[in-house]
Amino acid sequence: MILYEYPFNERIRTYLRLEHLFRRLGELIPRSHPLDHHFALSTIFEVMDVAARADLKSDTMKDLERQKGMLNAYRGNPGVSEAVLDEIIARIDRCFGALNSTPGKAGHPLTENEWLMSIRSRASIPGGTCEFDLPGYYAWQHHSAEERRADLERWASTLGPTAEALHLLLKLLRDTGMPQKVIATGGQLQQNLPQGRTFQLLRLRIDPALGLVPEISGNRLIASVRLMRQDSERMVPSTDSVPFELTLCA
Repeated sequence: MILYEYPFNERIRTYLRLEHLFRRLGELIPRSHPLDHHFALSTIFEVMDVAARADLKSDTMKDLERQKGMLNAYRGNPGVSEAVLDEIIARIDRCFGALNSTPGKAGHPLTENEWLMSIRSRASIPGGTCEFDLPGYYAWQHHSAEERRADLERWASTLGPTAEALHLLLKLLRDTGMPQKVIATGGQLQQNLPQGRTFQLLRLRIDPALGLVPEISGNRLIASVRLMRQDSERMVPSTDSVPFELTLCA
């Protein structure tokens, strides 16, 4: 099954973009080829660009506090394990403390590294990191894989508190959803969202054997899915009635 996710607000959109970049970074750093480490460093710069939003840190900390308050409301519920609850709340507290003690925005300490910032300024230019533009960076790429990996891990560690907090928040958000089986009649589905709850994320699982790609849109009142099929040059609407799994997360 292929999983697609659609955020209902800009804050969750930013969280998902950062999660995507952190996953890519986690895949690239353990590798050994200089080209993989070049793209790992470029990914660190991308994280810094996305995290440059002035309110990202405060939004993340507010969401951690909100989740803590919601979980504390379950205390005394006989159907909830106090030990598990304490463990999750302790993890929220650790994330909050680590984020709160981090100065500035994600990756801020790296901005004081002139060598890294010279690479960052050239990385956005097509072909801008050639050896004749950045001979020092070219020489770094000839270091051993272990040396390069150690440098990347040190630089990426400045992003650790943000990565851990977002991972926890998105896990808690996803856990609020209950999957349901639905059918897109004639290739389309429109579903009114239950009132009284503010949904933040839609998750859709579909069988890749169907060869269909969902185009998702929505707001606080309605969610819409249109299934598309790719021909040789473009995406065309499907008229097939097919099942898939839909999850709404609040």
